[in-house]
Amino acid sequence: MTRPDVVVTGLGATTPLGGDVASTWEAMLAGRSGVRAIEQEWAADLPVKIAAQLLVEPSEKIDRVKLRRLDRSEAVALIAAQEAWADAGLDGADVDLERLAVSVGTGIGGAQTLLAQDDILEASGARRVSPHTVPMLMPNGPAAWVGLELHAKAGVHSVASACATGAEAIALGLDIIRSGRADIVVAGGTEAVVHPLPIAGFAAARAMSTRNDEPERASRPWDKGRDGFVLGEGAGVLVLESAEHAAARGARVYARLAGSGVTSDGFDIVQPDPEGSGFVRAVRKALADADLSPADIAHVNAHATSTPTGDMIEVNGLRVALGDHPVLTASKSMVGHLLGAAGAVESIATVLAIRDSVVPPTINLDDPDDGLTLDVAAHKPRPLDIPAALNNSFGFGGHNVALIFTRP
Repeated sequence: MTRPDVVVTGLGATTPLGGDVASTWEAMLAGRSGVRAIEQEWAADLPVKIAAQLLVEPSEKIDRVKLRRLDRSEAVALIAAQEAWADAGLDGADVDLERLAVSVGTGIGGAQTLLAQDDILEASGARRVSPHTVPMLMPNGPAAWVGLELHAKAGVHSVASACATGAEAIALGLDIIRSGRADIVVAGGTEAVVHPLPIAGFAAARAMSTRNDEPERASRPWDKGRDGFVLGEGAGVLVLESAEHAAARGARVYARLAGSGVTSDGFDIVQPDPEGSGFVRAVRKALADADLSPADIAHVNAHATSTPTGDMIEVNGLRVALGDHPVLTASKSMVGHLLGAAGAVESIATVLAIRDSVVPPTINLDDPDDGLTLDVAAHKPRPLDIPAALNNSFGFGGHNVALIFTRP
């Protein structure tokens, strides 16, 4: 049986750069940073006092009563999914709900709810704990709420693979449609853990930038002055459809999701394989899945978190897997590291790069690492014909995901 082509028909996001896809993309092309000082009082005693927080609060898009039942990670997932669904032209459409699935993941999930309700338990006792606590903290909560919102009945799936989560959820969506289990999959990732405990934990591991006096310059992938990632929050969701289903309803198509590659390092719980072999295998699997050669990939939206070690492992792996020709960018220089949402938001940027024939800039690349021998669109957008592009995501635990998008 010939496997169906899978296309992207809808995009939705809420990020540190904007409350929707259009404003986020406009800010990316303008090279704006979403990293700011944390204004909450709890940051005063932390070694890291900066983060890429949402530009538009969920309370501006979800009514107060409903918001009280949602963890922040669930709320932003719902906002992104609603935008993607409407963008795909599916609001009010006659959709076979038994052919509609959801694949939305989170790396950490309802940590804010868990920690806040534990504070209430300790201070005021069990009777004061919210009856919504468990649905708010459970890791499948974001996917479940999206599924309920859209009445999806072909399965609701929640991926958890740390910072590769959003990309792996999209890869799962691709597999679901190819397997014939659904015609439409709403896929992506979400994260909202700008909170003292995760920040303290990452800081203790020396993974985060401490450039507190220059927040907008803190996330600087591939720059010699990089000193760690900047924590961000947000969500990204794509509507995936079989090409046949999209054509039958006359849908606008952004791009084709041509292939995916998912591997694991088997090396360390937090450190990537220094040889990058797992990542290289993921890229090669994605190329084979898409029936493309390395020469076909014009652009790479890199994982590039702004850590001293990881950035160059990825560059070296890309050189091995693809060669020297693709033009790279690092969205995290502007949105920070969205953890479980990173791969989804960066997939949206990859799709729009193909649509608009432009590579968004990498900001703060003022003094490139000596090992950065690949071409990077630094400081300003780069016009480029992009027939095919790669998006990479990696995560603690040794997760590697490569996604390839092409023109429709």
